[in-house]
Formats: sequence, C-alpha cells, structure tokens
Amino acid sequence: MAEEEEEKCQRKLNPRSYNVGAASSFLSTLVTFPIYKTIFRQQLHAFSVVEAVHQLRQEGLHHFYRGVFPPLLSKTLQGTLMFGTYESFLCTLASQPPGPYSLGERATAGLLSGFLEALALGPFERVQNILQDGRKVSRFQTTRSILKEFNSYAVPERLTLGYYRGLGLVLIRNGLGSSLYFSFKDPLRDRLSQGNLPHWLPALVSGSVNGTAISLLLYPLSVLIANMQVQVGPQETLSFQASVAAVWRSHGKKVTQLYRGGSLLILRSCLTWGLTTAIHDFLQQRRG
Repeated sequence: MAEEEEEKCQRKLNPRSYNVGAASSFLSTLVTFPIYKTIFRQQLHAFSVVEAVHQLRQEGLHHFYRGVFPPLLSKTLQGTLMFGTYESFLCTLASQPPGPYSLGERATAGLLSGFLEALALGPFERVQNILQDGRKVSRFQTTRSILKEFNSYAVPERLTLGYYRGLGLVLIRNGLGSSLYFSFKDPLRDRLSQGNLPHWLPALVSGSVNGTAISLLLYPLSVLIANMQVQVGPQETLSFQASVAAVWRSHGKKVTQLYRGGSLLILRSCLTWGLTTAIHDFLQQRRG
C-alpha cells in the first residue's frame, strides 16, 4: 500500500500534466486581459466600469493590449509553479505512509507554494502594473525602458524600490490565497461529485467558487499592491503608511470604494479559476 501511495505521489509530480495547465493559463489570460486591464484602472483611479472603459477607449486600440506580455508570461509560469510546487510540498509534508491529506497539510503546502510563486513572479507583476498605468505611457514606452530604470538603482534599491516593490504584501496575498484555494478546492469538488452532475462540472464550479471568493476577500490588498507598484523612482515612492493613506483618500475614504472593479473581478475569476481547475483535474484523472 505504501508503495502504491508513493507511486501515486510520483505521478502527481509528473511535469507533463502541467504543460496543459500552462497552456490553459496562457489562453485564459489572453481572453480575460481586457477585463483585467479595466479592473486595474478601477483599482488605480476608483473609476466606475464606464469611466474605466472610456479612458481605455480614449487611449486607442493600439494601446489596448499594452502590458499584455508580462501577465501572459507570468500566468503561464504561475499555472506550472502553483500546481507543481504545491504537489511537491504536499508529498513532502504528508504523513508516512501517505494517507488522505489533512486540511493542515493542504493549507501549509498551499502557503509555501504561494510564497514561492510570489518570489518568482513578483517582478512580472511589478512591470505589468507600470505598463498598464496610463500616466506612465510617455515615460516608459516598453518593458525594456522599465528594466533600464530599475538597473540604474544601487543594488539594495534595485530590489526594494525596483523589481520587488511591495514584496511583503505580495507574499501575504499569494500565500494566503494559495493556502485557501488548495484547502477547499478538493473538498468542494468531491461534495459536488456526489450529485448527478456531468463529470467535468464539479471541478469547474469548485474552481470558480474558490477563485471568486478568495479574489474578493483579498481584493483590497490587491488595490494597495497595484497602487504601490506603479510608484517608480525614489522621489515618487511612498512609504507603506503613506501609500495606505493615499489609497484611502483616493477612494473617497470608503471601504465600498475599494471594491471598485469587483463586478468584473467576479466574471474574470469565474472564467480563469474555473477553467484552470477543470483542465488540471481532467489531466490528473487522465494520468491516473
């Protein structure tokens, strides 16, 4: 029995299953990028959906997919890292011989996976947010111009003010989000599988519900991260306390204003997390 469980664990670590997960992340990001960019403008300026769309239309179609390369690359890597490292940590943390994974084991493996993901992909998010800020179009026209700015800093500032601006908040958001996702994804899917539903629907619903709930829970943190990461240069960069105060003032000193973009966030999360979860689980079943 122990040998069978060990073999099962090794199968989970087979990298071939994550290739399709990476492809699904790539395609879902390409499809949902206009929604993401609209949400980002709402986070940055506390716009309504109409105001955000109007601003994007004024900038023109040639700028509409400006900043798409970093999220395409980062989300493709995220699909591989998130599931792959989670399975690695889970097999390491599981009791011997491996049995049904406990909530604590799933949560801890998800937390560690989220931390690793934040460290690996934080610079992509930083560059992506700068490129999507309409106020930075004339100053930074390409990804290369942003990297040139970062590389001009001294070594400590190159990380703290450059590539890893807001790293502490990104670690908290990604670690907590990944931990919650993996804690409840499989239990919810298994509960739905007991009903008379098509075989593909439980994983789709589980991913959609989990992704949407977690995204809404952590949305105010994402708003703060977005506003901190568009600050470039020592003169423009605010402290954590000053950034919080600036976001609070810009959003009318109301919690509800922090959720500008929440309606589109629900749509994007349902599509992205639902499809990613369903495809990943389908590949696991095929491989098993």
